[in-house]
Amino acid sequence: MLKRAAPRESVLPKDAMPKSYIKRILDARIYDVATETPLDPMRQLSHRFSNRILLKREDLQPVFSFKVRGAYNKLLQLPAEQRARGVIAASAGNHAQGLALGAAQLGVRATIVMPKTTPQIKVNAVRMRGAEVILHGDAFDEAAAKARELVEERGLTFVHPYDDPDVIAGQGTVAMELLRQHSGNLDAVFIPVGGGGLAAGMAAYIKYVRPEIRVYAVEPEDAACLKAALEAGERVRLPQVGLFADGVAVAQIGEETHRVLRETVDGVITVSTDEICAAIKDIFEDTRSIAEPAGAVGLAGLKKYIEESGDRNAALATVCSGANTNFDRLRYISERTEIGEKREAVLAVTIPERAGSYLDFCRSLGDRAITEFNYRYADGGEAHIFVGMQVAADADRQQLLEKLDADGYRVTDLTDNEMAKLHIRHLVGGRAPGLSDEVVYRFEFPERPGALRKFLERLAGRWNITLFHYRNHGAAYGRVLVGMQVAPAERQALRALLEQLQYPFWDESDNPAYRFFLAS
Repeated sequence: MLKRAAPRESVLPKDAMPKSYIKRILDARIYDVATETPLDPMRQLSHRFSNRILLKREDLQPVFSFKVRGAYNKLLQLPAEQRARGVIAASAGNHAQGLALGAAQLGVRATIVMPKTTPQIKVNAVRMRGAEVILHGDAFDEAAAKARELVEERGLTFVHPYDDPDVIAGQGTVAMELLRQHSGNLDAVFIPVGGGGLAAGMAAYIKYVRPEIRVYAVEPEDAACLKAALEAGERVRLPQVGLFADGVAVAQIGEETHRVLRETVDGVITVSTDEICAAIKDIFEDTRSIAEPAGAVGLAGLKKYIEESGDRNAALATVCSGANTNFDRLRYISERTEIGEKREAVLAVTIPERAGSYLDFCRSLGDRAITEFNYRYADGGEAHIFVGMQVAADADRQQLLEKLDADGYRVTDLTDNEMAKLHIRHLVGGRAPGLSDEVVYRFEFPERPGALRKFLERLAGRWNITLFHYRNHGAAYGRVLVGMQVAPAERQALRALLEQLQYPFWDESDNPAYRFFLAS
């Protein structure tokens, strides 16, 4: 959803914005630990969307996130006696690493309370920078409560990750660099929002120095705490938040950040998980770097803005706010990217349960690239298949649905069905009661448009297909698992036909994995 204010010269006159923030930002001396990050043109994405798109590379900071700016600026502003007693924070990631690095630079003792569920890679990164790590609770709120207790017990100073003027000012240096690096026309800036520290600092600076530039806050749909606050006219606490973009998974916007943002942003854009995944891919294709989900939120909002506004030849900037992601998350991100780009349709299709019906269905698809094909025999009447296909856009998906309907297939569109995308695609299968004479083969064949259809044409519909699993993983070779009903007397003929295909294949009929979970 894009909530866009009408274009205007300025949200506020210059003298209405607190000058104290501008002075704080200009006075921030953060470059002992932070670096001035580049503002890179996204050439491929700019060409695709007919706009000039710029990416502020905060993923290139020493801790791979902008958070070091605010944390270090806060440390610099503390009186000497508070520094001597030490500082504490609650964080599951980027703020923890930024504070640990800044504290090490200044010789300040830092304690970080992290949830027990924090990935070990992040715990190790904080410890490596010399901070004491205390693991407490299963969620951030429990860790934060523990940190507050330790403030009283040890006399430590709490460094808030976003709701602190000095932290906000440190983050505002991102905008100061951006406007210095790009002094020409700039139509809009898109900033990710969690607690709001980065957005508040950047928006305050941009609206004071260049009030004609539109500023949009971008949030995940399932963690849109700023949007909820602006609609209610006051801060509200979301009952729950999605955790995919954990760096911006905040239930309530900060008090100070809300005060600044309600006076400075031109609108709020919310984006889906799939759209965030697609933006991660866009950043990779232009920079060869992998953003964390929160780091790609701003770009996802920028793309949505272009699609809904129709702007062309505009200069648009956003921030890649971080790159602290776990490697094992890439599997999920890759699965969701094509749907986020609206380039994959996920369908449930009913076809006749008879030899040759798969081939007929693939012929209806023409040369469309099939991304996934899952099926398990259920009965002798109808077959229900789970199929993914590449499409150009939503309009192309609609044309595909109309074509299949015209060809007599019953189709249910599952492209926006979260359960189907998360779980059902992996559960299509199981045992088939009463099924006899089943053999199972695994194949590899060169991956190209129409390859799956040609593979089925070679089998020529001689045997009833009882199991089919195929998923395009972007590799050079497609991998398929196929079950067929083949009488013992015909198995030698099947083997001879398969050898004529000249594709590598393996007989998996005695594979224990098949026997345990699929065999009748």
